[in-house]
Amino acid sequence: MNNINDDIQNALGVLRQGGLIIYPTDTIWGIGCDATNNEAVERVYALKQRADHKAMLVLIDSPAHLPFYVSEVPSTAWELIALADKPLTIIYPEGRQLASRLLGEDRSIGIRVTNELFSKKLIEQFQKPLVSTSANISGRPSPASFCEISDEVKSGVDYIVQYRRHENIKCKPSGIIRLDIDNTIQIIRK
Repeated sequence: MNNINDDIQNALGVLRQGGLIIYPTDTIWGIGCDATNNEAVERVYALKQRADHKAMLVLIDSPAHLPFYVSEVPSTAWELIALADKPLTIIYPEGRQLASRLLGEDRSIGIRVTNELFSKKLIEQFQKPLVSTSANISGRPSPASFCEISDEVKSGVDYIVQYRRHENIKCKPSGIIRLDIDNTIQIIRK
């Protein structure tokens, strides 16, 4: 059985080669890849059979990294992140330095700061953001635990993290808020 550090090293090796992983996040199990690698992001879209116009979100390990990936961070974002009592994805007006396919048609990008141990440590060591999209084929139910991930999805990635696989905790997706540069807030999902 791998320990968390072995899992992180194995995942890093795959991510650095442009590969895909299945990994635990602060919400549900996700398919991940280097969020700055266009080819890797294309592979995620193909695996999920996801429509071109549906953007995917990005995980980062610290709010301090937001300015690297968002052209202008609305001032309210810092308060929302600090006050969030559950995982919160914020859709920002204009993403940058990320795979172009991740951006919405209006160049917006959904970013969440993870506090979950594995994903946080992985991103800290990778030193880049990760794509985080539910480990399912588009249109099918999101897996609430590892055991609900289909073999079709598992066989489409290059590495599956061992850590937390045996937990039977039913996880939920994050809340989603759209935040405009003028600090207008639109709640997408509570």
